[in-house]
Amino acid sequence: MLHTRDQLRLIQAACQLGAHTLRLTGGEPLLTDRLWPLLDALSLGRQTAAHPFSRLKEVAITTNGSLLDDERVRRLRAAGVDRITISLDAVDGASIARMAGLRSGPEAGNALLERVLAGIDAARAAGYNPAHGSLKLNAVIQRGCNDDQLIPLAQLARQQGLQLRLIEYMDVGNRNGWCRDQVMPANEMIQLLHRHWPLQSIGRQPGGTSSQWLYQDGEGSIATIASITEPFCSDCNRLRITADGQAFTCLFASEGLDLRPWLRMEVSDSELAEVMAQLWTGRSDRFSEERGLMQKGNHHAEMAYLGG
Repeated sequence: MLHTRDQLRLIQAACQLGAHTLRLTGGEPLLTDRLWPLLDALSLGRQTAAHPFSRLKEVAITTNGSLLDDERVRRLRAAGVDRITISLDAVDGASIARMAGLRSGPEAGNALLERVLAGIDAARAAGYNPAHGSLKLNAVIQRGCNDDQLIPLAQLARQQGLQLRLIEYMDVGNRNGWCRDQVMPANEMIQLLHRHWPLQSIGRQPGGTSSQWLYQDGEGSIATIASITEPFCSDCNRLRITADGQAFTCLFASEGLDLRPWLRMEVSDSELAEVMAQLWTGRSDRFSEERGLMQKGNHHAEMAYLGG
């Protein structure tokens, strides 16, 4: 695991190269107490005009919501976290238990849902305003598994005033037994939703991952991330760094660049930034666009290791 000092150096180098958004994902970032000193240091730097961290326009965190209690939400807010995205793939106890692997069944699933909903309330009370985009929901929709949850999830998001980001089921890692038949295309999701609540497309921003849609009745918005059926490799600008210092230029990559040797050599900040710049300018991965041409069995890094 990278020391907090090294994490901060890598973030600083990214900021020097023009990065303006930092997302902390997982796994589950709220499981480790190492999160808090990292956030505190980032917050201090963002408040210092000459510091590279002051270039960060947004610090965001993605969580499953199970640990998002009042105390942690207040700490996130105080530490300068601008946005919280909560991952929730179902809204009934049986589906949640099945997808989360909870052996106690529907009761355990309902208990988890209650904690997530309480976390949403706590986040709103702490000042995370869904209307300003600072509190959102993520849901991965898998055909034959939780596609029956699409409408209930949208209903919950509308009731809560949250944007729901619908994500196509992806072949990240090697443990989920992915096959294309399990993918529910984003366009199909939108068509189903449109029958219940008419939608208006507002497109995808350059460099963004999500296509945006407005509910025509004025009750908020929805987004889709269609990396399987509508790849956006050509303008992807994401660099992912794992907890042990591996840098990946693609979510579907099999291996990354180990940045720890440069950290151990104690190279200058400018030299570290140059290493990261060369990694980015030398990238050639277009896994989503080339998925149909790739050989089956290609190894992918696991999502819990790489982050979403």
